[in-house]
Amino acid sequence: MTRSAAVPYTAPFAVFLALLILHTIRRLPDFADQAVGLAAMTLVLWLVARPVLDFRVLSWGPTLLVGGGIFVIWIGPDLLFPDHRHSALFENAVLGTARASLSEGARRDPVVLALRVIRAVVIVPIVEELFWRGWMMRWLIDADFRRVPLGAYTTMSFWAVVVLFAAEHGPYWDVGLAAGVVFNLWMVRTKSLGDLILAHAVTNGCLSAYVIAAGKWEYWL
Repeated sequence: MTRSAAVPYTAPFAVFLALLILHTIRRLPDFADQAVGLAAMTLVLWLVARPVLDFRVLSWGPTLLVGGGIFVIWIGPDLLFPDHRHSALFENAVLGTARASLSEGARRDPVVLALRVIRAVVIVPIVEELFWRGWMMRWLIDADFRRVPLGAYTTMSFWAVVVLFAAEHGPYWDVGLAAGVVFNLWMVRTKSLGDLILAHAVTNGCLSAYVIAAGKWEYWL
């Protein structure tokens, strides 16, 4: 029963990772790649995750500021130290390389860009917040995570999620680590899945605008 209760939180993340792996081993044309991925994630969120989704926001102003602040954290090191990302500490066989996933043609295609932005701003925040802070932060406290309220804190669960969230972001693990701390703290503070989804969406929205405006395509791994 506990395992089945976790499915709405974990299945979207599993499907998302599977799509990323398929992207690397069998590349579809740009439009098909983005459209298929977006359709598959929308379907799994609707059919599997819908019962646990909660988009109610309790702290609009502060949550928007948190999302914007994490965006600044994300791009800050690269603005201050432009070449540091290419050191062995960030680019290696384990972490991968900070390079764009979109082809040159896709970067000039407004439809493909729109689909990629929707994925970043709508799909990713829901999928990641369900998994990391909706489920894992609670499951690490008690295997029957339903008995643990959102935002419950233990040192182990807090920092384990921070480290794993950082690892998920490969060569951007340093800013992923900092972002994970802020996101986790905001979940502890608000105890609201809706606030975390909104903050994450703001971060990704600002980052998407920056990627397109400044041509920093490597942020879209």
